[in-house]
Amino acid sequence: MGDLIQILVLVIIGAVLLWFGYSLFAGQLTRVRRSMKPRAKRQQKRNTANAGDPKTCPVCKSRLADGELVQTMAYPSITGGRDRLMHIQGCVYCIRGDFERSCPVCQSSLSARDKLVARMFERPLRRNHIHILGCFKCKRKGK
Repeated sequence: MGDLIQILVLVIIGAVLLWFGYSLFAGQLTRVRRSMKPRAKRQQKRNTANAGDPKTCPVCKSRLADGELVQTMAYPSITGGRDRLMHIQGCVYCIRGDFERSCPVCQSSLSARDKLVARMFERPLRRNHIHILGCFKCKRKGK
């Protein structure tokens, strides 16, 4: 009787260890499979928005999640007014090359190094207003 209980306990411990090992291995495997999705499938799932919507990248028009920011460089105002010149690089996704970058003014394709020129109007008690003037290509053409 004692041998039968000992064998039963070992079988139960073995089954628990097998279940634990399988769940650990299967969990790791599904994470690896999720990160190995092709880039084309990730692009199809992109949540696009209209240009000018809040929390939207003006370069690739993708909706940004909470905490994601667009890389910009705002220069000081020469006249001391409330408007400043600004260069917009884009969000993490379009800088990394996941999404197509285009100028919202002339619709031309932008490389990863191209920037948009904008004016930032500082408004007290409200969010700042950004007005995009275009990329360097359409600024040279005079559009």
